[in-house]
Amino acid sequence: MGGEPVQDWQKAAASALEWWRDAGVDMFVEDEARDWLARTPPPAPVVTAEAAVAAPVAEALPDTLEAFLEWRMGDAAPEAGWMTSRLAPTGPADAEWVIVTDVPEIEDSDRLMSGPAGRLLDRMLAAVGQSRESVYLMPLATARPVTGRIAPDDEPRLLELARHHLTLLKPAKLLLLGQSASRVLAETMGNSLTNPIRLVNHFGANTVTVASYHPRFLLERPAAKSEAWKHLLLLSRGIAE
Repeated sequence: MGGEPVQDWQKAAASALEWWRDAGVDMFVEDEARDWLARTPPPAPVVTAEAAVAAPVAEALPDTLEAFLEWRMGDAAPEAGWMTSRLAPTGPADAEWVIVTDVPEIEDSDRLMSGPAGRLLDRMLAAVGQSRESVYLMPLATARPVTGRIAPDDEPRLLELARHHLTLLKPAKLLLLGQSASRVLAETMGNSLTNPIRLVNHFGANTVTVASYHPRFLLERPAAKSEAWKHLLLLSRGIAE
């Protein structure tokens, strides 16, 4: 059996010390005592004057309905660059019912939901004692995208604007038509339509909210009309105190 090789630890230690000396470490201890177990906070980021000027500032949206609608239909709105005509919301600002749709219909030219889907909506409203003149109808997008659907990149901003819009309206009852409109509220986003009624307080008032099928969908799937009728009755009757 051979013996274990003898390591020249002195040469190894001297070599290590020489390496640290060349690296600029010329002492073994600091002048001040250090708590090696203490957590050292990360250094604060340095913000230059140029970066502070370039930092984006949160946009302040108009705080009155009239001013907001003027802004919404102006050049600063997201749809201004879509190169398609835009349609403003319709109905009285103090309406008890506010209805949110996604985009104008392909047939719309002068007002929202003027085609077959709008005529079905009119019949649905009449069945619960409402009409187009008594409700406030607002779209998430004031212009119709070429694809007919709101692009994922555009949706977050349009939902943010819709929530601000609803804050200015303070609706008593809110009807969300279709999947895109249902995303206005976390309470209705992605939830089953079998129990769609919610009481929310996000817009400065207690708002009875129902997410339902879009009339466009009901024209394609007439079998869902009975379920949509139940949704309308829920909204019409409200939630018992």
